Amino acid sequence: MNRTVLLWAFVMLCASSPLGAQNLDGRPYTPGVDPDINLYMNTWKNSPPVMTHGTLEERDILTKGDPMKPPAKGAVLKYVNGFTHGTLAPKTSTTPTKLKGEQEIFYFLTGTGTIKAGSNKADLYSGISILMPPDREFTITSTGDEPLTMYIIKEPIPKDFKPVKNMVVKDENTLPISGTTGHWAHIVKGVFSKDDGLGTMLAVLTVTYDQMTIGHPHSHEGEFEEVWTAISGTSVAFLGKKIVWQPPGTGYMIPPDGNTPHANINPTEGPVKLLYFSTRFDIK
Repeated sequence: MNRTVLLWAFVMLCASSPLGAQNLDGRPYTPGVDPDINLYMNTWKNSPPVMTHGTLEERDILTKGDPMKPPAKGAVLKYVNGFTHGTLAPKTSTTPTKLKGEQEIFYFLTGTGTIKAGSNKADLYSGISILMPPDREFTITSTGDEPLTMYIIKEPIPKDFKPVKNMVVKDENTLPISGTTGHWAHIVKGVFSKDDGLGTMLAVLTVTYDQMTIGHPHSHEGEFEEVWTAISGTSVAFLGKKIVWQPPGTGYMIPPDGNTPHANINPTEGPVKLLYFSTRFDIK
């Protein structure tokens, strides 16, 4: 079955399956009524570089904005302060940095390096994740011949929240799989949760789709913020009444209107992996 036939079969499945509880809107796409999906999806390659932490080049993927009426492409975040792609040049170190009023979650993509925070130190490579709390001075060093690249989630500190004192390190490569059947085909590894020190967010996960699999389309509403970003492999993002190719570096947030379904489709011959993070205030 080729990709065109697969995608057509998926569309027909959504149209005919008894998924009424998922709020799949049978009306045709109507500009001005349906959300403009292009505003909810962005890649860091569209954004100008900004230097942070002294020598770290960051480019925005998603920024603060209005999740119901985004004022610009990618300006959709209400609760998380920002979501970026970072690049640290080979043989370079950031300046010692202390975060104020927020903590940063790093997911490292390529390259090698180290991170040091106080007396704690960790090696950095693909799949390593760091939760860096506020008021803890830290330095990142790129030790290899290739740039050290990463995704960075900037999480605000809620009122009366007590952050962890030291950085938290997770190696996604060695984490156990926590589920394989969620939303039909999600192969999930939990990276960070509130038990690890998240304050505003509910969870940070990776989700893998095996070859020729699809996720169950469903929608969200209310005080809900959910972001999906490609780590490796190119899948198809099904958002509302559109499908869009989602290569690495591209992320999207689901419009929280209760009527815009989302899912990812892997029409390729190998696995694809995405980074997921969300806030959800009806779950504590």
